[in-house]
Amino acid sequence: MTAFLVRYIVCLCLVMLLSLSLWPASSLLSSSCQLQEPFSLNGMYKQGDIVLGGLFETHYTSIFPKSFFTSKPQQPICQGFDIQGFRHSQTMLFAVDEINRSDSLLPNVTLGYRLHDNCASLGVAFRAAFSLASGKEEKFDQAASCRGTPVVGIVGDSSSTNTIAISSVFGLFKMPMVSYFATCSCLSDRQRFPSFFRTIPSDAFQVRAMLQILKRFGWTWFGLLISDDDYGLNAARSFQSELAQSGEGCLDYLEVLPWGNDLGELQRIVDIMKKSTSRVVIVFAHENHMFNLMGEVVRQNVTGLQWMASEAWSTSIVPQTPSYMPFLAGTLGIAIRRGEIPGLRDFLLTIRPNNKTLSSKDNNFVNIFFSSNNTNNHVLIWGKLCTGQENLATAETEFLEVSNLRPEYNVYKAVYAMANALHDMLRCVPGRGPFVGQTCASLQRLEPWQLVYYLDRINFTTPFGDQVSFDENGDALPIYDVMNWLWLPDGSTVVQNVGVVKETAATGGETTLKEDIIYWNFVPKKPPRSVCSESCPPGTRMARRKNEPDCCFDCIPCSDGEINNRTDSTECLSCPEDFWSSPQRDVCVPKMIEFLSYNDPLGISLTTASLIGTLNCAIVLGIFIHHRTTPVVRANNSELSFLILLSLKLCFLCALLFIGQPRLWTCQLRHAAFGISFVLCVSCILVKTMVVLAVFKASKPAGGNSLKWFGAVQQRGTVVFLTLIQAAICTTWLVSSSPAPNRNTQYHNDRIVVECVVGSRVGFGVLLGYIGLLAILSFLLAFLARNLPDNFNEAKFITFSMLVFCAVWIAFIPAYINSPGKSADAVEVFAILASSFGLLGALFGPKCFIILLRPERNTKKAIMGRGVPKE
Repeated sequence: MTAFLVRYIVCLCLVMLLSLSLWPASSLLSSSCQLQEPFSLNGMYKQGDIVLGGLFETHYTSIFPKSFFTSKPQQPICQGFDIQGFRHSQTMLFAVDEINRSDSLLPNVTLGYRLHDNCASLGVAFRAAFSLASGKEEKFDQAASCRGTPVVGIVGDSSSTNTIAISSVFGLFKMPMVSYFATCSCLSDRQRFPSFFRTIPSDAFQVRAMLQILKRFGWTWFGLLISDDDYGLNAARSFQSELAQSGEGCLDYLEVLPWGNDLGELQRIVDIMKKSTSRVVIVFAHENHMFNLMGEVVRQNVTGLQWMASEAWSTSIVPQTPSYMPFLAGTLGIAIRRGEIPGLRDFLLTIRPNNKTLSSKDNNFVNIFFSSNNTNNHVLIWGKLCTGQENLATAETEFLEVSNLRPEYNVYKAVYAMANALHDMLRCVPGRGPFVGQTCASLQRLEPWQLVYYLDRINFTTPFGDQVSFDENGDALPIYDVMNWLWLPDGSTVVQNVGVVKETAATGGETTLKEDIIYWNFVPKKPPRSVCSESCPPGTRMARRKNEPDCCFDCIPCSDGEINNRTDSTECLSCPEDFWSSPQRDVCVPKMIEFLSYNDPLGISLTTASLIGTLNCAIVLGIFIHHRTTPVVRANNSELSFLILLSLKLCFLCALLFIGQPRLWTCQLRHAAFGISFVLCVSCILVKTMVVLAVFKASKPAGGNSLKWFGAVQQRGTVVFLTLIQAAICTTWLVSSSPAPNRNTQYHNDRIVVECVVGSRVGFGVLLGYIGLLAILSFLLAFLARNLPDNFNEAKFITFSMLVFCAVWIAFIPAYINSPGKSADAVEVFAILASSFGLLGALFGPKCFIILLRPERNTKKAIMGRGVPKE
């Protein structure tokens, strides 16, 4: 907040000064103009019909003498000649000279220029900018007019911080600025900077371009180092904003690099990098920051990092020190679009202090370039001080290196943008102009805001084939080269172009990389992995770690019944009701259908037991038929014995209806067949017991004719009547609430149990209750007849059989209730088979024993208790 207030106050004061400087001279001075004190500014000047301004960094540092407010302040001192900045300024001169020689662009109009050095200082840059806008710099104007020759537009500044401050003031007066190197995304704000343009893409796109490269190589975990200025701070804000929107990466750390060689702070930052788990470091800073940082990186021997460079240092030779290359080799960087400027090198070779076109009086930059008077400002080209008489063509100097023109190409485009805007303005036809009353701008009364109108609408193509135009925010078409630092075996470094990143309204972000030629400083020569957590494979979901970035998570397997077939998904999806998750939890598979199957071991066992029981009944029936005339068979109504055997066979067979996949007809038939078969069997046993009691009673002297009232017809009628009652119960049950198959998903999560629901539990209970009633009645009657004489004592076997029957079905009830799914069917089948085997064995076992093994007992005398052989 304090920094903002200071900047606001400074800007307000400068606005007032600028307003005074632009005020008509007659209103301020009565007769003559006299500057109180001229600014001491390095620069270059050439008169013309229209003068363009330029701000360039030809010195990379400056010293402001301390002021004690007791004497006139001294002028700042610029130090450290920047040969690249000087070449940028000469590129503007070359572009102006080329336009002046052109017959198609601004014919009959001579462009002039007025350049100043900003000395890498905001204070100096402000002074230079106001001098350009007011035209009052005494150093260049010896005319009587106090107005001088103000410029119509300015090419520059190279610094985002300087540009923000200057353009915020110039915007009030609609003075156009076209920067070739200021990339801060904040400058795209048309409300704050209405007259600002640039031929370099905004940092907002540079950030998006870096994110595209990070995404290309799967890097989601990285550190960010920034410079402590508007360039770095706004880049950090853009980075965080883009990451928040895209969610495609996370910052492990964000650190601000100090100005100067602050060893304590650099050591702290490098220590963080060393402890970090990220292997990618992005640096939005200047080359001097990188130079200081790498000294500490080398000292701590922090290797294994993949560096990503912003355009501010991606092609700089300063960090390409041999001792740094084991650490910086393989760096990927964003670079300004390279261009070609034919004839520039020949133009640079003509620069001389004594050149007639660029005389030493008007060419302060050239004087400094060749100066040998000040050892702080000289340029060593041949290993000695320059005199200005040297032949530059024989020198090996970076100044003449024009094969990799990047900022220079932007300067070239900025000058041509100004020229094309002026050309379009001068082609205006009076009466068809864009201004009030359809008027046109004139060369004699040209206002800066009129040039802004035409700059908004320029659209031309450079000789290199690049289109130049500005969008609604004054930004250039977004395109960057992708650079890679190739470390050669001889120790030298080549910064090679490995791709292009551009952005269009139609296709959005588009990245083209030649991955096969990228140099990776790792073993093996492949891109490193830089993630906080490895991707969660299908079958798992991401669980964010508390108090950690979103990129740090744990992979949690999906729960049973849930799947995830995507990578890095935050949630698992539940399978449909009839489906279940696969073992890998990546696909839903149909649930296994479960029922008492003929293929199950349990189903096979029960089926076998059922068939054995049926076979036994058939064998016993066959034995009884074969020996039907013997006393054992004929005793006590053989017809009931045959009917019992038939009903038992039906009981054994009805058990098969409980095995196999339930169908509607099997569900309806199984309980009806079971109920009727058992009632038929128990009814016959009940009648047989009653016959035993009747026979015993008739044998007594006072027994009377009891058998007369319970003969064969009455026995058959009783069995039929009792059976019809069960048939009526079953019919009522089936009609009112019929059993039906049901796919039950409640018993097991991973299986569907196909079962028969009884429909009406009351109907099922009445069916079982009726069987139980008959069984208990038979048991009681047989129990009463257990002590009858031996010749009539079949009641003992009936008692035992009913005891077994009742015990089985009493145990069946709790077992059935607590057995879900196919277990319930198995319990019911087991009860049917157990009770059937109990009846068959208890009732017919002793008789078959006598018939087959003791035939001597199978006589009337033996049955009547006389003449029974003794053993």
